[in-house]
Amino acid sequence: MNPILRNTLAVIVGIIIGSIVNMSIILMSSSIIPPPNGVDNSTMEGLQKTMHLFEAEHFLFPFLAHAVGTFAGAVTTAILAFNQKKKLALVIGAFFLLSGIVSVCSLPSPRWFTFIDLAFAYIPMSYLALRTVCKKETRLQY
Repeated sequence: MNPILRNTLAVIVGIIIGSIVNMSIILMSSSIIPPPNGVDNSTMEGLQKTMHLFEAEHFLFPFLAHAVGTFAGAVTTAILAFNQKKKLALVIGAFFLLSGIVSVCSLPSPRWFTFIDLAFAYIPMSYLALRTVCKKETRLQY
């Protein structure tokens, strides 16, 4: 397969896998930590109006969803890519970081969560993913 096509497909599949993991964790989160009484989390408007009711524990799963989703997408991309695995894994991190910035701008959240989420969930997790994949590939060569 053409390397450019393979790398492009690796990024697309990485975004899809990362998004599926992210949404799976978000959908599962309300059954583990129920939202506060009176919160309508079925619409963006409902969340915007009731975000002030959320406590710190309610932000655990969104952070995990962002971090694990980014990690899964970056691992997938690094495994599937023909070459430039490191750059492409970081592209996944940048894509999800941009999505996180859009999310922060559209949904009000506490500043501490915004900082932690944007600083630790995206680029560091894609870097961890590429280090994990590249370390495994180096061991396999010997």
